[in-house]
Amino acid sequence: MFAPGPHPPPGPPVQQQPVRSEAILGRPSKAKKARGAVGAQDAAEPAPLQHDNPDHAHMLANVWMNPSKLAELVRTEGLVYKKGKFSATEDAQLNAAIERYRVTKGLDPAELDQIIFSNKLGKEKGHESFWAEITSALHLRPIIAVYHHVRRTRHPFAGKGTWTKTEDDLLIRSVQELGQSWEKISDIVQRTAADCRDRYRNHLQDREVRRIGTWTKEEEEELTRIVTEMTVSQGKDMDNDIFWGVVSQRMGGKRGRQQCRIKWTDSLAPQIKNTGERPRWSAMDAYILVHKVDSMNVRDDTEIDWKLLPDENWNIWSAHSLQRRWLTMKRGIKGFEEMSHAEIMEILKTKKAQSPPPSSSAGRKKKSKYLSAEAVNDVDDNDMDIEPQAGSSGGPDAVMMG
Repeated sequence: MFAPGPHPPPGPPVQQQPVRSEAILGRPSKAKKARGAVGAQDAAEPAPLQHDNPDHAHMLANVWMNPSKLAELVRTEGLVYKKGKFSATEDAQLNAAIERYRVTKGLDPAELDQIIFSNKLGKEKGHESFWAEITSALHLRPIIAVYHHVRRTRHPFAGKGTWTKTEDDLLIRSVQELGQSWEKISDIVQRTAADCRDRYRNHLQDREVRRIGTWTKEEEEELTRIVTEMTVSQGKDMDNDIFWGVVSQRMGGKRGRQQCRIKWTDSLAPQIKNTGERPRWSAMDAYILVHKVDSMNVRDDTEIDWKLLPDENWNIWSAHSLQRRWLTMKRGIKGFEEMSHAEIMEILKTKKAQSPPPSSSAGRKKKSKYLSAEAVNDVDDNDMDIEPQAGSSGGPDAVMMG
């Protein structure tokens, strides 16, 4: 089992607000309502994650709340918290906090693992404060998200690579016998509980009716109706406040959670924002994206909060879509794996040094390629973004603040 070594205290998390699109293009600043936006919230500039409420900070670090309770507190009390993939800086902060706790308590690696993988949910005798202490080392992360992340990344079954047919068959049989008791299934399949859950929900569940490849017009219309009913009709954000597992269920399982999310964020949501016209990613968009990322002064792109990048004059593309575009540009650089973020940034800034003139897509028809879930990694693999299910094991999924 991996036991982290000591880490030097990291700097504070990066919270740099990106430069606005009109500043990048050298245009005067003016606020305008986004084309085709539904409700004022779609045109509003995303605010940076700022937190000056000590009661909320204490609540996030000490109270076990599921996503539904967190969403309720966002609406009723203005709670601010961070979702999505943990950054490299956050991982370093967590490792440092865990190591400090281990040294302070005089624990050996095996004793530390016993605390981390206990199912007593913060009630391990003598170590009741463990999860609260390490969560307090991060900025705006709920304790339940830290719990899931630490247990997943430090699990002895983590990082086992591509699933085999034998493992898939064993996973299907285990679910048939045990239901969605992922901790028990993890012991049988020898994969983490989160890996078993995501593999089953994203690729194996409803396999007999699951479709892959091109979406039909009827499927697109059905997905648009379902997402609109779940978000805009309830005053929620149609880019972020969506439980994709529920969307997949309402589509009868014909498309999986990943497929629905990718289709919506990369294709249908931009089309709705663009007055019904399917937008095309342009050289201008690439220019703006590169310079927005550069303005955030991050040490690594895992530190970027992608929801901060759109502004009211450049908000057709969702945060998820921008992240995928960035990864495509980065991976287009030969040898990027061995480069630092600063080196990658300099290459992309050179490539995008000139602001391209506005261009018309009239007369150019190019079929867009939207990858199926089989070909796309789940970039926001985080328990906080998944609808909690009754009856699943692991404790925290069912815990709510009373």
